[in-house]
Amino acid sequence: MLGDLLPVGERTVRLFLHVLAATVWVGGQLTLAGLVPALRRFGPDATRAAARRFAIVAWSAFAVLVATGIWNVLEVDPRWSSDYGTTLKVKLGVVGLSGLTAAIHSVVRSKPLLAVFGALSALTALGALFLGMMLTS
Repeated sequence: MLGDLLPVGERTVRLFLHVLAATVWVGGQLTLAGLVPALRRFGPDATRAAARRFAIVAWSAFAVLVATGIWNVLEVDPRWSSDYGTTLKVKLGVVGLSGLTAAIHSVVRSKPLLAVFGALSALTALGALFLGMMLTS
């Protein structure tokens, strides 16, 4: 049959929640970016309604990311002067930029600024994801 499974512990739950929240935050932004052109055909209200609903899910995921990120750092207790610590500091900065640019994106009204801050939010989210993967290797 299947044999014995690996044990599920606190670390597994912590990392699962972090990866799940990252999936929603990053993947959701990319998915919404792909849907916006199609939604525009139904008028600006359709795009705004989708964005408002997505924001509820996305900001909840971002909160889980921050909480589990803090939990991860406390569990790892990194040497901040090491390569790992430097990479972690850069990741934390990029995460902050991702949240900041997403917050700005949510309040601007001009189409050019929506595009700029939407793109910056997605790019910094992808950057944080990449840096997070670097920290696991």
